[in-house]
Amino acid sequence: MLEKLLQWDRDTFVYLNNLGLEEYDYFWSIVTNISTWIPLYLLFFILFFIKRPKKEAIVMSATVLLMFLFVLLFTDLTKNIVERLRPSNDEAINDLIRILKTPTDFSFFSGHASSSFAITTIVVLLLKNKMKWVWVFYIWPLLFCLSRIYVGVHFPIDLLVGALVGVLCALLFYYLYNKLIKPYLL
Repeated sequence: MLEKLLQWDRDTFVYLNNLGLEEYDYFWSIVTNISTWIPLYLLFFILFFIKRPKKEAIVMSATVLLMFLFVLLFTDLTKNIVERLRPSNDEAINDLIRILKTPTDFSFFSGHASSSFAITTIVVLLLKNKMKWVWVFYIWPLLFCLSRIYVGVHFPIDLLVGALVGVLCALLFYYLYNKLIKPYLL
């Protein structure tokens, strides 16, 4: 069963990766770069300060940063335990795919997916009552995840599990924020 799932994952990755066209390489290389999204991260923090009182905005920002560090640590630990090769480093398929990036660490699960979905989810939860359009921020992690297949560094399951872990971490930190911190801000 597991081998069948992993084979489906490899086949799906090869198919999706090969849909890429050279004329879009620059675009997807920009999308996959974390520094491209710094203005969006800053916007999230600015929105906290615009939509919430200063003290609450500071605590919300600290909560997001702590959650981000937790997600990075959890992702890194998981990658080093599972030790799944990235598609770009997998000799069984690397001749079949387009490779634009060649990281040397492990693949499962995607740190890009987990961190982007965690940050987006907690920002949406913290701002949903103040901004009805906040859900549009989910475009970011979806594009971010697609770029990881396009540049040849993550299998679909890496991204799906990473997204799920990110959402669950955000829900956990949102719950902790509401139960342990928010009551003392009033």
